[in-house]
Amino acid sequence: MPTETAALVAPLTLRRGVAVLLGTALVAAAAQIAVPLPGTPVPVTLQPLAVLLVGGLLGPGLGTASLILYLVLGALGLPVFTPYGAPGIARLVGPTGGYLLAYPVAAFAVGNLAGDGRRYGRLFAATLAGLALIHLGGLAQLLILTGSARGAVRLGTAPFLLSDAGKLAIAVLVLRHTMNPLRARL
Repeated sequence: MPTETAALVAPLTLRRGVAVLLGTALVAAAAQIAVPLPGTPVPVTLQPLAVLLVGGLLGPGLGTASLILYLVLGALGLPVFTPYGAPGIARLVGPTGGYLLAYPVAAFAVGNLAGDGRRYGRLFAATLAGLALIHLGGLAQLLILTGSARGAVRLGTAPFLLSDAGKLAIAVLVLRHTMNPLRARL
């Protein structure tokens, strides 16, 4: 009997490990699509969209694991963060560090709140919560660095509202059609 159990657990563990690696790779690839904006040290990237998707597709546990692995790889100096800014662990204490550190929390929230992914309202609320958590992390770091709540909002939230609305819509549409079948396999 133990041999049969081990035979069933090994493929599941392998699938989950591959899912975590793919989630990490998706966020790393999304980070490379970055556009610097004048007047702010925070570039526009596809990372928030990738974080929302990873959290929704992999669920709270595996989604969080993907984003923790992403942060560890970046802190070790691997080129997974955006091409703009300090390398390695220095990125986590710089102007974009708060966003980065909020990614695992956001992935957990989306994965946990999205339910089975069948209801648009619930998916919208889950992805909005994830995006809000990312912004709160970014604002907290910018507040520490600038000493001004108004300055933090001007640098870290206001320039991104329109693009984040688009990311939110895309995340809901993608998750609605892919989340439940993928999670059933993990």
